[in-house]
Amino acid sequence: MSDGPPASLAPPLGLLAELTHRCPLACPYCSNPLALERQGAELSTAAWAGVFAEAADLGVLHVHLSGGEPASRRDLVELTAAAHAAGLYTNLITSGIGTDAVRLARLRDAGLDHVQLSIQDTEAESSDHIAGYPGAFARKQAFAREVTALGLALTINAVVHRANIGRVGAMIETAATLGAGRLEVAHTQYYGWALRNRAALMPTRAQVERAMADVEAARPRHVGRMVIDLVVPDYYARRPKPCLGGWGRRSLNVTPSGRVLPCHAAETIRGLEFWSVRDRHLAEIWAKSPAFEAFRGTGWMREPCRSCSLRELDFGGCRCQALALAGDAAAADPACDLSPHHARMLALAEEASADPGIRYEYRGRGHLRGAPVPIPAG
Repeated sequence: MSDGPPASLAPPLGLLAELTHRCPLACPYCSNPLALERQGAELSTAAWAGVFAEAADLGVLHVHLSGGEPASRRDLVELTAAAHAAGLYTNLITSGIGTDAVRLARLRDAGLDHVQLSIQDTEAESSDHIAGYPGAFARKQAFAREVTALGLALTINAVVHRANIGRVGAMIETAATLGAGRLEVAHTQYYGWALRNRAALMPTRAQVERAMADVEAARPRHVGRMVIDLVVPDYYARRPKPCLGGWGRRSLNVTPSGRVLPCHAAETIRGLEFWSVRDRHLAEIWAKSPAFEAFRGTGWMREPCRSCSLRELDFGGCRCQALALAGDAAAADPACDLSPHHARMLALAEEASADPGIRYEYRGRGHLRGAPVPIPAG
């Protein structure tokens, strides 16, 4: 019997390769697991090369080289070359820390197609404070210019929360000045460490609405030069987003140690069985893994999702969010206003956004020393 996916199951389009959980930054909105995987458990260069080859055979078109900070891997150039040799479009998701101009040129020559750079703010002091890394702002600015100077495509990713939401307009102009062809304005998704810092990160509804209006106003000015994507905040939504296009439908994640997940936060759902690339081929995992089958399609749904006319558009929303807020991964995503837990989600947002200050808990570093940062006006 073939280990490949059944004919009715389309192949995934993208692979998120979490090369490592090591990272020099300590962003309070980090969505990586609370318990990070250790360096000693990471897949080898040869093992990752095998994963890339299997992904290409499965039908994957592009790979996102991510982490943590992928530059923490000394073999990043070799890994990029392996992904390129497999025929995959390569996107490096990076903080810009740990990669100088020489290494970046080597990455380009190895086949790197695209760079996605995170920024924390448009003001140096705030940016460094959010990242938990002095000097990060200046290094990111220099890195972005090196990317475009080498002819690489650049996307800027700006995670938005209470401390920087008032400068969304400035982020858009900064991204354009840096030569980005795409900007992702992504409101914080509350998983992992971000959930722990929810009270310090949550903006008010008025701030969210103003920021979304800023994005819409800026889009016409940048038509033909920069695409602006907007990831709206679930806590103030009326309808849920399909989780990565639907659980187990379009993409897969491979953790640093080789476990294969339907989404980045799937391991928060206890009881799911995750198969590893150390033991099985990627095609078999995609087609038959119990974790992927758990919420694939619509057969698992309960009411109100089961009879909803949008069930094959949003696929029930986010399973991890349903677990976190409703206590049941099979419940309707509380972001949907048909969910019995929707009012509680709104109440959590309002309660968190009313916190009188911003005091982050950094991974491995405790709380910020000194006074909380005041909430921006508006």
